[in-house]
Amino acid sequence: MNAPTEMSHEDVLRVKLEVLRREHRDLDAAIGALQEAVNPDQLTLRRLKKQKLALKDEISRIEDELTPDIIA
Repeated sequence: MNAPTEMSHEDVLRVKLEVLRREHRDLDAAIGALQEAVNPDQLTLRRLKKQKLALKDEISRIEDELTPDIIA
C-alpha cells in the first residue's frame, strides 16, 4: 500500500490561495446582491467589505511568498 505523499509548503500555499480566491469571489457576489436589495443593511455591507479586503490582503501575501524576488 502506498504511503500518503506529503505536500510541499508551496503546494499547500497554492491550495490555500485558490480557496481564498474562491471566498473572495463569493463575498464579491454577496456584496453585489446585498447592494441591489431595496433596503441594504449597511452594517452587514461594511462587515462583508472588510472581510473581503482582509482576504485580498491574505491573497497578496501568499502570492508574494510564492513569487520569487527577481532583481532586475
